[in-house]
Amino acid sequence: MPIEIKMPALSPTMEEGKLAKWLVKEGDTVSSGDIMAEIETDKATMEFEAVDEGTIGKITVAEGTEGVKVGTVIAILAGEDEDASSIEAPKADAAPKAKAEPETAQADASDAKPASTPAKVAEPKAAAAASKSAAGGDRVIASPLAKRIAAAKGVDLACVEGSGPNGRIVRADVEDAKAPAPAKAASDAVTAAKTADAAPSSSVEMADETRALLDARVPHAVEKLSGMRKTIARRLVQSKQEAPHIYLTVDVQLDKLLALRAEVNSALEKQGVKISVNDMLIKALAAALIAVPECNVAFAGNELIKYERADISVAVSIPNGLITPIVQDANGKSFSAIARATKDLAQRAKEGKLKPEEYQGGTASISNMGMMGIKQFAAVINPPQGMILAIGAGDKRPWVMADGSLGVASVMSATGSFDHRAIDGADGARLMAAFREFVESPLGMIA
Repeated sequence: MPIEIKMPALSPTMEEGKLAKWLVKEGDTVSSGDIMAEIETDKATMEFEAVDEGTIGKITVAEGTEGVKVGTVIAILAGEDEDASSIEAPKADAAPKAKAEPETAQADASDAKPASTPAKVAEPKAAAAASKSAAGGDRVIASPLAKRIAAAKGVDLACVEGSGPNGRIVRADVEDAKAPAPAKAASDAVTAAKTADAAPSSSVEMADETRALLDARVPHAVEKLSGMRKTIARRLVQSKQEAPHIYLTVDVQLDKLLALRAEVNSALEKQGVKISVNDMLIKALAAALIAVPECNVAFAGNELIKYERADISVAVSIPNGLITPIVQDANGKSFSAIARATKDLAQRAKEGKLKPEEYQGGTASISNMGMMGIKQFAAVINPPQGMILAIGAGDKRPWVMADGSLGVASVMSATGSFDHRAIDGADGARLMAAFREFVESPLGMIA
């Protein structure tokens, strides 16, 4: 009996992927464990192994195909004693159906109708519609874009008949609608302006408004978002909407850390290992999280997850966006072990070769933009984590020394972003103080 090979879910959040490359062809024999294809998710390109034995009878999804839904049949395997050449592709309805777009998206898409479409203005129904609206009856249903246009033109939406789904009033319906009589125009314009202030109800409406406000005279290009960029946008919006951020900044003296780094690198030179400042800061953050366990947590609805180990996600910029590979048990690793791990993870991240467990999870994150000259910034928390540390550039600044004298020291600013649902300000302040202490007295990290 033929065996259907379906698009796998290579991560818990994967809904679709790109079939980047087939490593087998029709007629090839495969065994369990053989690599059949390379599949590109929103974060990485991963190898897909065969589970069953047999002969590739039909490849139903060509390599390079994007947006292949999880569960879609991508190939058919002929079993023992079956003629692979007689295998046929499954019928179209065998593939999983795409989820229907939300009603709001369908409705908003109708706003893109050409402006030349005649506006449907209610004639006999106008007075009844207006009185019904005034009496608190049926609510006028219109897209935010239509409301804005109506407000600008002084059009009474109660007198406009919608051509969108369920009678929704869209842009085309108000483009050619006539403004009301002067006596009524002022009050109606104020009412319409208030309703127009409502935020767009969906990203589709936001896109429609962006296009409507775009100055077509300015040269521009439209680029389709990659899967990674869509994921980044979704997760950052989720983070800012759901997690109340609190920001805490400390200035940290770096001279002892830099001196220790030079000494350690000199000792490791023969091994070909070079420790960066960021490697040492990863260790310092991990040590601080263990010292202040109240910050090594994640908010989970009615529960608070408390981690017993510090796994630090490190923000790495790659051509298509940003990814956060994880240095596991960073507090338990030496500086050289962290240096090896970060170098390997960053290289494979840029090649799209990370495994899901190498970038999904982590107990906290660190983002260092100091090497680009950024002195200070506040990073967005990487959900579901409870905090992220933003590292600025170290530079020479006036500094009060331990003996009270004024001197010049290498100083950087570090800003912690904390999820206030899970972490109190006082605990966040303790973490930042602990981080500063480990950096300014770095021998404490190797004692």
